[in-house]
Amino acid sequence: MERVLPFRFEEKEGVFWLLDQRKLPLEEVWVPVRTAREMAEAIRAMVVRGAPAIGVSAGFGMVLAHLRGENPEEADQLLRRSRPTAVNLFHALDRMRAHWGDLEGSLEEAWALWREVEATEKAISLHGAKVLRGQVLTHCNTGPLATGGYGTALGAIVEAHRQGRVAHVWVDETRPYLQGARLTAYELKKAGVPATLITDNMAGFLMAQGRVDAVIVGVDRMALNGDFANKIGTYALAVLAHHHGVPFYAALPLASVDPKFSTGEGIPIEERPPEEVLELRGVRLAPPGFPAYHPAFDVTPYRFLTGIITEKGVLYPPFEEALRDALGLT
Repeated sequence: MERVLPFRFEEKEGVFWLLDQRKLPLEEVWVPVRTAREMAEAIRAMVVRGAPAIGVSAGFGMVLAHLRGENPEEADQLLRRSRPTAVNLFHALDRMRAHWGDLEGSLEEAWALWREVEATEKAISLHGAKVLRGQVLTHCNTGPLATGGYGTALGAIVEAHRQGRVAHVWVDETRPYLQGARLTAYELKKAGVPATLITDNMAGFLMAQGRVDAVIVGVDRMALNGDFANKIGTYALAVLAHHHGVPFYAALPLASVDPKFSTGEGIPIEERPPEEVLELRGVRLAPPGFPAYHPAFDVTPYRFLTGIITEKGVLYPPFEEALRDALGLT
């Protein structure tokens, strides 16, 4: 099964290439990034997106800062301001901070971040495959394009299909940025997994008909009690799944758990430009001058979760106890 990665690093030339995810699936365009400032703008503009992929990209952004002689403090702050919700960005930059002024150490740490993503997500995929069966519904994009590894929720789906456990996938289009329609559908087609695209407001209809056996989504930041932020629309899916008795799973590396938050209250929610709601590929959808609101994420309470899929296995309630144990917290 083909795996499409969102970036590559040409060390000799000192260029980090990003597959422009705004152009997919119609075009495969690679964007060269040579400075931390360019990396921050690429992350902000969603040339690269997905929490783990943002983290790896930020790590290499600090490598580029060393190569181009940028001030590390300024580079770090630029990258931290690029996307506020995904904790992986801050986790990666915290690790890179120990290597400011050390190009070799910075480069080794960035590669280590990438290797850890791959190893972690391979484990997540294998653990997640065990709890999936039949027809599975997913939201947003959580495959290699979003991570740089094997994927989290989508990695589990692809592995479950490889094992003969999952027969078909329902793909939410994920309005307004259409990550499901543009990216998840693209990756599933590449992987040879049978799938069908639906609009976000069709999920409840399918659940009521008994055509969804499980829902699995990714995570941008999880609080210590299991509340988590993910792409807007996740909360509504969780409520629907709970109502219809459909198992609902979140798949994430433990690095996406933020112990600073005891609950999901207070997790920063990014608001993106209203134009992304008002327009679709440059075509205006609403009357001129009409306002729009675009929170990019929502927070799903832990009580709607059946299980949390991590590299250490599937965690079950009580989630705070399970997460503390998995994180090694007393």
